[in-house]
Amino acid sequence: MEKTSPSKCPCANGAGGVPSFLKRILGPGAVRTGRIPLPFFLGFLPMAILVGGCGADAPKPSAQAETKPAEPAISEEIQSAAKSLLGSETQVLAFGDLAKNGNQEFLAANVVPKTPTNNLPGTIVTRAVVVENTDGKWAEVLRCDEHLKNQKGFLGLTPLTPVTGWRLQYEQSADKGLELYFTPLKGTTDLHVLPIGVRWNPATKRYQSLDHNYEHFLLESPSLETARTTLR
Repeated sequence: MEKTSPSKCPCANGAGGVPSFLKRILGPGAVRTGRIPLPFFLGFLPMAILVGGCGADAPKPSAQAETKPAEPAISEEIQSAAKSLLGSETQVLAFGDLAKNGNQEFLAANVVPKTPTNNLPGTIVTRAVVVENTDGKWAEVLRCDEHLKNQKGFLGLTPLTPVTGWRLQYEQSADKGLELYFTPLKGTTDLHVLPIGVRWNPATKRYQSLDHNYEHFLLESPSLETARTTLR
């Protein structure tokens, strides 16, 4: 998959392209090299126990503490549009001007419930869509099912082998809009690969995947046979 030309598709993130949830924990160097050590994940267990124990005697919050404002209710129109695309077991995860392009969008998914055998971090989904309202009509602009796709074809870095489950993480940036990170799963185990970053590209006016450094947008492929599939 070739990178979009700088004249038509500017750098996605520049030097600050590393996802914040990875950069905060691992540091940009580890993320850029794709080396996320397994002991890192295990190292949080004793820390969590220690912190939990230290907080046992912490003072309780005041009864008059300010309550968190309720999140805006999801309209029936959005709920209906989401169910028409993904079925009745659909959850709307985010909605609003997600791409910062002036159009209303929503992110919906078929979420796998948490169970003793499914305790992976993040939101585990089998399918997800981003849908945009243009001139009063809802249209799908990004789909995650067995592969990652948009209106032009398969996104760069989507695996050749069909994926039955994904770990979905997303952030809402004030200037870049919705940032999505998809990690393919094998059964209920994380493959320990870097997430595939996806974001709205203002130059091409569609959602596209990002390279391994989360700096440049990647062009789509009309078929899986020509799609780059290496995940590092």
